[in-house]
Amino acid sequence: MKNAEMTFVLFFGNRGFMPETLIAGARIDMEQAVRQAGYACMAMGEEETPFGGVETREEGRKYAAWLKTQEGRFDGVILCMPNFSDENGAVAALQDAGVPILIQAYPDELDKMGFESRRDAYCGKFSIEDVFHQYGIAYTVFEPHVVHPLSDAFRKNLQDFAAVCRVVKGMKRLSIGVFGARTTAFKTVRYDEITLQKNRITIEAFDLSAIIHRMEQLSDEDAAVLAKIARLKAYTNFSLVPERKAFHLAKLGVVIDEYMQTFRLDALALRCWEELQSYYGIAPCVLLSELNDRGVVASCEIDVCSAVSMQAMRLASEQPAACVDWNNNYGEDPDKVVLFHCGPIAESLMAAQGVVTDHKMFSKHEPDQGWGSNEGRIRSFPMTFSNCKTEDGKLTVYTAEGEMTEDAIADGFFGCGGVARIDHLQAKLIKLGRNGFRHHTAIGVGHMKGILDEAFRYYLGYDLFEL
Repeated sequence: MKNAEMTFVLFFGNRGFMPETLIAGARIDMEQAVRQAGYACMAMGEEETPFGGVETREEGRKYAAWLKTQEGRFDGVILCMPNFSDENGAVAALQDAGVPILIQAYPDELDKMGFESRRDAYCGKFSIEDVFHQYGIAYTVFEPHVVHPLSDAFRKNLQDFAAVCRVVKGMKRLSIGVFGARTTAFKTVRYDEITLQKNRITIEAFDLSAIIHRMEQLSDEDAAVLAKIARLKAYTNFSLVPERKAFHLAKLGVVIDEYMQTFRLDALALRCWEELQSYYGIAPCVLLSELNDRGVVASCEIDVCSAVSMQAMRLASEQPAACVDWNNNYGEDPDKVVLFHCGPIAESLMAAQGVVTDHKMFSKHEPDQGWGSNEGRIRSFPMTFSNCKTEDGKLTVYTAEGEMTEDAIADGFFGCGGVARIDHLQAKLIKLGRNGFRHHTAIGVGHMKGILDEAFRYYLGYDLFEL
């Protein structure tokens, strides 16, 4: 979802003994602010109520009726407070909005404190928040407490709010395809489907034998297979892959694409070993890499919980996320760690184009058993890491931030890895281990802990675990 595809509904509050003419200026300011930030907006007509604002319950009901006619056309509401604004009118208008609500309050100006121009929105914002809290209406507030719509600070508020809206909308109805059963060696990726479903995350499970059967039905001359090979050759350095292995990889990629489309899946978790190596001598890493790079979250080792966190970060950042192992210490530095996986990392997260190789783990004793590992290095970027678990009926999520660095990894390190710097890493690792979180974490581009926590806590109802 890009900025231009996001639309915000504007709400303007009022209070009878305050100067309602302030609403007219607020409409101009807010519409300009939203459009300059790259988003679309809509507002109830000025002819419906004085200046299109809402003060009384009746005006709130009128606004709610208008909002109902726009259902499905907006992603969030911006509750603009040009002055103190009435709580009861706001509740009547927005209690059934069904989308995130950003509360913005105008600042007063020191040279305009007379009755004709004073706003008192600083105080009124507390009243709106208090009454929304009493009614159980979820809302979003950011620093600073009061902010002008045309300021840089509010532009950042808008960008963060848009990210919150994307996460909430995308996670409210999430469908994850699980391809293959969990291997008994991987109890670390256990999850509870019922807990996920209660959090509106649906699991669609497919036996790997059905995937293999569909692969066998495809011929080497199939147009979709040839197109997939062409795509992989254009995507990464595919030159080392033997022709037979290339066709196996392409057929698996075509079947995954078919399932994603047929079942309208948003994300997937794949059983990536050992059948695909035994039957075909391939590792699906490069296919997962390519899927992630085109916006389809794909985790390996049937790690559904990592797929959940990856999807949230992808929605927030509008960039791919990745599932990685907490893999190696980085020398003696206690705040650095080597994050790694065999090759499912999106190339847009890599420092340079990858190269597809024969997976060194699978081909340890016999060559040509693991073609598909997309090797390379993860580039540097501000990073958020997150994962979740399903336990005691709760979906529990952690979020924290760090940096992917440019620190080198010695030659001979296979797969796709990168060095992360995380403050107080050792204490965080102990907390993760003692509280039943997995050996995987998911990483995304940018510092977005505040955005994710806002969406998880106030709108999606996840249980947050503080690292």
